Amino acid sequence: MKDGNRTSRVRRIIGDILLVLVVLLTADVCFVMPDRISAVVRKADYRDIFMYEIILCAGLLLFALDVRFNLFTRWKPVILRAIGWILRTAVILFSAVTVFFCGKVMTGSLINTAGQAEYAVVLGLALENGEPAPDLLERLGTARAYLEKYPEARLILTGGNADKSGRTETAVMRDILTQQGVAEDRLILEDQAQTTKENISNIAGIIPADEPVVMISSNYHMDRAVRNASEAGFSNIMRLPAPSGFFAYGANMLSEVVLDLNDLTK
Repeated sequence: MKDGNRTSRVRRIIGDILLVLVVLLTADVCFVMPDRISAVVRKADYRDIFMYEIILCAGLLLFALDVRFNLFTRWKPVILRAIGWILRTAVILFSAVTVFFCGKVMTGSLINTAGQAEYAVVLGLALENGEPAPDLLERLGTARAYLEKYPEARLILTGGNADKSGRTETAVMRDILTQQGVAEDRLILEDQAQTTKENISNIAGIIPADEPVVMISSNYHMDRAVRNASEAGFSNIMRLPAPSGFFAYGANMLSEVVLDLNDLTK
């Protein structure tokens, strides 16, 4: 009986911890994404991502509730318990896949392998009300530091999503860097791409695929960016993650999970 009570107590504690984590993650998504949707031009894409993030949070919440309250198998009739076990198995698998991809994103955000290369790619980020998002400014700060460390390097700025005035992410990045003293002849512009995959595909038309290249993007974006570059044929990819906002990290991480899963299903 004591062992059973101890097990129940441990289960409740774990359940409480999971519930707190999931509630915080859900709150982050609900706080960050609506503001972002209202600020960007391509609202439909961000609405879809937001919807799928909520689905992921709901699955994790069901898992946490089951751990805490034995949600699915507390009924005594055999048929209801059998249905409960089926539901529990589905929720566990759903949560395991979500946590696995969250782990991939978080691990990728910690790896920095940047060294000397002739080209470094700065991946764009949607403008918010026509202005660079804080994470885009961090990418540019990281890129400028790289240029200072390696005076022979050049930056490829990529991102074609335009604001209402027609100004692209690439144009905004160029203007910021040149205002900060970066020579314009050190910048190569790719302003046609709408997605990360298109960014990488267009870059493959600018430099040889076997050329060493440094990928500069927000830390939460690095895993997908490097994977897309590898799929495009680049064989010598170095990672240079830029810092990102702490309070939006959960929402950004889940966005990457949604896009990763979307890539897998295509």
